[in-house]
This record gives sequence, structure tokens and C-alpha cells, in this order.
Amino acid sequence: MKTLLALLATILLPYTLLAQPFKLDSLPYAYDALAPHLDARTMEIHHTKHHQAYVNNLNKAIAGTPLEKMTLTELMLNISRMGDAIRNNGGGHYNHDLFWKILSPKPALMPKGDLMSAITAQYGTLDSLKREINRAAMGQFGSGWAWLVLTPDRRLAVVSTPNQDNPLMDVAKVHGIPILGIDVWEHAYYLNYQNRRADYLTAVWNVIDWSVVAENYAKALKSPILDMLK
Repeated sequence: MKTLLALLATILLPYTLLAQPFKLDSLPYAYDALAPHLDARTMEIHHTKHHQAYVNNLNKAIAGTPLEKMTLTELMLNISRMGDAIRNNGGGHYNHDLFWKILSPKPALMPKGDLMSAITAQYGTLDSLKREINRAAMGQFGSGWAWLVLTPDRRLAVVSTPNQDNPLMDVAKVHGIPILGIDVWEHAYYLNYQNRRADYLTAVWNVIDWSVVAENYAKALKSPILDMLK
């Protein structure tokens, strides 16, 4: 038995050494589940090529360093101390992980409870908030993201960031915990919408699940990260 265990250990050791701290999770729905709003081919390429590349490159950038023991959130909070590879790829992993989770083939199209109350208090109506987010997304020159965040003073804010930055990063102009993010890199929509970013933004609201956004809001309200962002 000892000989067999030793043999297995020898065989598995190279794979153990290659273990990666971050991984790409499967989507909770099929690639074609969000069609016609987000087409299957775009979703597949976006997830298996673009997001996978961010994960691979992030793992490569932190390999063999103490950063392997940090969570993705910890990396974001201290991103000014990291190199561009971690900023770009760590941000890409964090941002997309949030994006996939707020999408659904059977979304709740209206928020409820505390989130709806906060939206009404600050923006008047959900449609007004959507217009603010779309304005931020359209105003982002080149690649980037539009966000709805909870700020350290526990208010909602709509912001945009370039490239794969996000408001959790210590380099962000406006800090907050992202509860909703919309990807406006062209790879998110170009196969179906070409240069028509506005059409993509109109379509994506049909698959954003406000029940998940509300859960994100509830968690953010209780998160100690808010105090860290002050």
C-alpha cells in the first residue's frame, strides 16, 4: 500500500505544483440561454476565450509569490501596489465574474425591497437609473465598464471605469462595492451589434436579474469592505 501511495504521489506531484489559485467557473446557464439579446457565439467566446485568458494570465502573474494567498477582493483593494498584469487580468476576472452572475435567461426585471427603496430615493424611478447607467456606458471612451455601486457612505452611485478597472480598486476615482456592472468592451457585443453600443445596452437590460443585484446590495450594506474604502 505504501509503495502504491508513493507511486501515486509521484504521478500527481506535477499536477499539484501546477494548481492555480483562481479558476474560471462555469456559467449558470447555457451559452444560448440569453439569446436573442446576447447571442450564443458571443457568450461562448467571451467566457471561454476572454475571461479564461484573464484567469490564466492572473495566475501566471502571481505564481510563486505571496499574492497567491490573497483573495481576488484583496488584490483589488491593493491594486496600486501590483503591476499592470495583475491590475488588468485581476480586474478582468473580478469584473466578468460579477457580470455573469447578474445575467439570467429568466430575470427579475424589477428590483424589490431595500434596493428599490434606495433607487426611488436617489433616482426617482428605475428607468431614470437605467438612463444614468446607459449614459455612463455610452460616455466611456473605448473599452471599459459602467457600474452601479454602493459607496462608503452607503449611497448608490453610477460610475464608469476604463479597461478592466473597477470601483473596488484603490486607484478608482469613485470607490464603492460593485453590485451591477455592464461590460462595454466591444468583444461583449460586436458579433451581434457591431458598433451599435446603444442597441447592446438596450438589449442587455432584458437579461439583467435585479433579484441578484438586490442580493449584492444587501451583502454590500453589511460588508466591512465599505469602511476599508473610506
